[in-house]
Amino acid sequence: MPVVAVLLTAAGCSSDDDSAAVTPPSPHKAVTKLCRNLDKALPKTVDGLARRDPAPASALTAGWGSPAVILRCGVQRPPKMTDPDVPQGKDPDALAGEVNGVGWLMEKQGDGAHRFTTANRAGYVEIRVPGDRDSSAALVDLAAAVKKTIPEGIAD
Repeated sequence: MPVVAVLLTAAGCSSDDDSAAVTPPSPHKAVTKLCRNLDKALPKTVDGLARRDPAPASALTAGWGSPAVILRCGVQRPPKMTDPDVPQGKDPDALAGEVNGVGWLMEKQGDGAHRFTTANRAGYVEIRVPGDRDSSAALVDLAAAVKKTIPEGIAD
């Protein structure tokens, strides 16, 4: 029996394991409840990619595909969302928009990925889309679940 345990441990740590590792956020209790509801409502596929949640397992994080589209619920408000030193719409790396009734702040990342954070919702939901993926498809696929479970409002 110990041999099987060693093999399972080694298999889980192999270099072929391309699952993402993500730190779950630590929101307050009310937002955690919203995030748990969102987790239950998330689609099985995003942009044609099957759901493959990152480690450690958490109702506050979800993932699809590899490289993964990663969702984190209950994140802090991004600094660029309220930066008083940057006039609205003047930051080339941060743009606001709406997809299917959900407002988003889009931020270009240094590695070519895009990070989207919900705006005007009772909790902040962040979606990170790798640079080689269609970010609009991910936002379209996730909008209904966000609208259904994270009410409009201003997050704390």
